[in-house]
Amino acid sequence: MMAKYDNILGTIGNTPVVRINKLAPTGINLYGKLEAFNPLSSVKDRLALGIIEDAERTGMLKPGQTVVEAT
Repeated sequence: MMAKYDNILGTIGNTPVVRINKLAPTGINLYGKLEAFNPLSSVKDRLALGIIEDAERTGMLKPGQTVVEAT
């Protein structure tokens, strides 16, 4: 069953881990985390969410303020 979310924030994180069969030597299980499955296809999605939630929680970011991201 496909997961359903109330908004885009629920899709950040929980990205799938997939076994990589062709690169690992015999007897080694190698897995890769598919961060490209995040909404903006980046590992930065998870980091940005954490920073913004912390800033809101501590009062450093209030409704109506602008967030500027340098990369």
